[in-house]
Formats: sequence, structure tokens, C-alpha cells
Amino acid sequence: MRPSENKTMIFGCGNLIMGDDGFGPAVIEQLQKHYDLPVGVQAIDAGTCVREYLFDFLLMEEGRPEKIIVLDAVDFTDRQPGEVFEILPEQIPAKKIHDFSLHQFPTVNLLQELAENTGIKVQILAAQIKFIPEEIAPGLSPVMTHAVTETCEKLSQILSFTSKTR
Repeated sequence: MRPSENKTMIFGCGNLIMGDDGFGPAVIEQLQKHYDLPVGVQAIDAGTCVREYLFDFLLMEEGRPEKIIVLDAVDFTDRQPGEVFEILPEQIPAKKIHDFSLHQFPTVNLLQELAENTGIKVQILAAQIKFIPEEIAPGLSPVMTHAVTETCEKLSQILSFTSKTR
């Protein structure tokens, strides 16, 4: 599918080789393997390169999606490891903007600009990390593995799609 045919784009952000940071791509993998996404919904493992997609949508005159959902691991002090929650771009606390890992600035600014200037609805589903290693260490912690399943279920409710096993 070309982006112009997609009403909803789901971007899984993160680095698979850095522990819990691989949350977003893990959600995309599970969605693609175990769920029937409806026509018009595309799920993309954006890795650490979501900015390029967002910038393209900002510049497009036609063919923008109606909704963008960004999935990423975060480290907020007031959340429990594995907790899945929604946050809107304007709700990111100012002191957290620089360490909110939507894979580096200016992604948060791009999300805000998309929401404000294009009419695209932007949602962020985040999961609180348990641990990000300092060296390469692939694999999610058990709480983040559970968060992947929980996020897939939340997405299926938000976008009305079902598991292939149901």
C-alpha cells in the first residue's frame, strides 16, 4: 500500500538490540503476525528513523493519513515497568522532552506540528521500560513482553480489528 491509501499509520519506534527499547518494533511484529489489520491501516517498524516518515507527512499536500499512532518505550519516574499508557504530544512534560525517546529531537516537535498544522490525529502509546542496557543486549524484559500483548489489544480496540486466532 502507498501511504496515500492509508487512513491510519502505526509506527513502532525503538532499537531491537537495546533491551526494552525494542518495544515499538516488537508490537509491530506481533500485529503483523497475529492480527488482521483492516484495509487502510499500515503498521511499520520505524526502528530509530520515524522522523523521516513524519517529515514526509508534514510536507505532503495530499495523501496524508488521518491518524498516526506512535509506539515507543519511555522512562518516566512516575510509572511502573511494563505500564502501557497514552500520551499526547502536548502532554509531554517540558522537562521530559529531551529524554522522551521518540528517537531524538525534533520528533516531538514534528508530532506537534503534524497535529496542529495538518489535521492528522496523533496518538502516542508508550510503555514504561524496566531496563535499557548500556551495551547491546537484544530482548525485552518479561514486563515489556506483556506490554507488547497489552498494546496490541489496545490497538485492536482503538482501530476495531481482531486477532487471527479468534
